[in-house]
Amino acid sequence: MNQSALIRPEWTPATIALMVLGFVVFWPLGLAMLAYILFGERLRGFKRDINQATDGMFCGFRRNSRRYRQHFNSDNVVFDDWRQAELDRLEQERRKLDEMRAEFDSYVRELRRAKDQEEFDRFMRERNAVKRPGEGQGPEFQTP
Repeated sequence: MNQSALIRPEWTPATIALMVLGFVVFWPLGLAMLAYILFGERLRGFKRDINQATDGMFCGFRRNSRRYRQHFNSDNVVFDDWRQAELDRLEQERRKLDEMRAEFDSYVRELRRAKDQEEFDRFMRERNAVKRPGEGQGPEFQTP
């Protein structure tokens, strides 16, 4: 995520000002800005989930429309053959694109995982380098 963005889902002076301005102008705008500040990070995952669900739903529509098109015949046999060949070619291209999209999604997921692993490893190295000598031996009790 671009951390230099002026309006991002965090408590920044710009987002607070927009929220207050939204409440002053029209209260639902302020409420929407408050929701963005609180839940904005979750929107990316929510958007991805909604897109996958709608893709699945429209894929079903596409399958049903293909069934309809396959039953449609004109009086010209040559035209029907050409049309079926074109539909098959387009279906093959669609399958290729779906496979490429799945491969790209997997690639991006692995890139994010590698980046997260690198950040975690760096954190652990820094954390272990800063550890104090007496740390990790349990609580020390002082006798009065």
